Amino acid sequence: MSFQPDQLAHFPTLAGLRPPRATRVLAWMIVVGIATVAAVLFLVPWVQTSAGNGQVVALNPDDRVQDVTALVPGRVEQWYVRDGDTVRRGQPIARIVDNDPELLTRLAAERAQVVAEIGAAEQALATAQIDVGRSGQLLAEGLAARRDYEAALIKVADHRAKLAEARAKLSRVDVALKRQSVQTVNSPRDGRIQSIDAAAGATLVSAGDRLATLAPARAVRVVELMVDGRDIAIIRTGRPVRLAFEGWPAIQFSGWPSVARGLFAGRVRSIDPSAQLTGLFRVLVEPMPGAAPWPSDDYVRLGGKVRGWIQGETVSVGYELWRQLNDFPLEFRRPADEAKKVAPDPVAKVKK
Repeated sequence: MSFQPDQLAHFPTLAGLRPPRATRVLAWMIVVGIATVAAVLFLVPWVQTSAGNGQVVALNPDDRVQDVTALVPGRVEQWYVRDGDTVRRGQPIARIVDNDPELLTRLAAERAQVVAEIGAAEQALATAQIDVGRSGQLLAEGLAARRDYEAALIKVADHRAKLAEARAKLSRVDVALKRQSVQTVNSPRDGRIQSIDAAAGATLVSAGDRLATLAPARAVRVVELMVDGRDIAIIRTGRPVRLAFEGWPAIQFSGWPSVARGLFAGRVRSIDPSAQLTGLFRVLVEPMPGAAPWPSDDYVRLGGKVRGWIQGETVSVGYELWRQLNDFPLEFRRPADEAKKVAPDPVAKVKK
């Protein structure tokens, strides 16, 4: 605003001051800046987010990294794979031999002996049953004592017990033979050998000892985020999530998702009902249907680190600054379907 010389005559003090032009420009800049900041604080929207760190994991437990273990005790005689080899399901990984090379031969001989015992027991049982029938007939004709008939029954029961014991022994021998015969450890599924326990080849192994680590192929990936318990109440299944994968260049503006670059879309799949030992809650995030796919396995592998932002409600920039200065939780709004469930019944109010 400027005054003419004749107008300044009515304001002698102002005419005496005569502020410089730069001062007037600075004053106008301050006024415009304050108005702009006020407009931004009250008119510009801001998307609240709950941030969390996590990693890429496999959704199916069978697709996670797993140990290939020894099936029988012994020592590793031969390795069929090396670190980094790609294997198919059923492909041999290692061969284990027993410390006793004659064990299988002795087990086979023991099995033959048990089979012979079973045959003898069955024949003895058949003969004893015939004796029971004969003794019963003689007892009915009065030509034999009841004691002889009862003794024949006892022999039948005794032979049945021996037969059952022999069959149980045969089952144990068959189990031992089957376990010892399965000495080749095969891959449980398609994948890649991540590492081999080389020490297992020089030492004795027991059943269940780890021989190698297998990373399955074609795993269905999800992201496992650890979120603070203060924000977990407003997180629900289906909430959109923005993900920044480790090693993938990205520029993130948490309040303005449309401006971010290099981030990938996801949605909340599930939320753990209880916290981890660290006090954080685990949130599983799956790819957003219809959005750009996540980077391939060559760039984002299982175990890779991820930074995620779970999107919440939209508020003004001023409210968000006020919330963060006061360390308040995120804005909580009840979904429409839940609001209907808890809405008061107007008829009930009228009755009251």
